[in-house]
Amino acid sequence: MGEMVVGLYVFVLAALAGSEVISKVPPTLHTPLMSGANAISGIAVIGALVISAQANTPMVQILGVVAITMAMINVVGGFMVTDRMLQMFKKK
Repeated sequence: MGEMVVGLYVFVLAALAGSEVISKVPPTLHTPLMSGANAISGIAVIGALVISAQANTPMVQILGVVAITMAMINVVGGFMVTDRMLQMFKKK
């Protein structure tokens, strides 16, 4: 139970720090930063897969699946935004 509390604590701190950092980025920089965010989200997907595979309890498995889903949504969304940005620079 202690490990889960520490994990939850780290998750909450990471979520708060991430939202604070993202809110300070000007809108003109969001699109160029998506390619870097895609790489980080890819690492999150792999980490979530590893954790889910080693899960001992159903709760850890559920949280792992949620983490995989959220990271994959982030990766797909990032690629969509990056593709849209690149379409703007194509010659017609």
